[in-house]
Amino acid sequence: MFEDRVLICQDCGQEFVFTAGEQEFYQEKGFENEPKRCRDCRSQRRNGDRNGNRAPREMFPAVCARCGCDTQVPFNPVAGRPVYCNQCFQEMKE
Repeated sequence: MFEDRVLICQDCGQEFVFTAGEQEFYQEKGFENEPKRCRDCRSQRRNGDRNGNRAPREMFPAVCARCGCDTQVPFNPVAGRPVYCNQCFQEMKE
């Protein structure tokens, strides 16, 4: 049903193969968009550039719903949804 397809990486412009197996995986997971970056560029983007220069993550102030301390979280909190400090989140995860 699937055949290997050659795509062009939007970051480096190189061709890469979107294999039949990868296409099947994408379909199983319900992904509608095919990859836009080659494996190297995806990895580089995920881990920061080759020199380790990664833009600092934007942090947002919040109050922990469990212990009440002020904290910072890497997402914009939504009213009515609990937010936890790192320590409480780790304790709850265990």
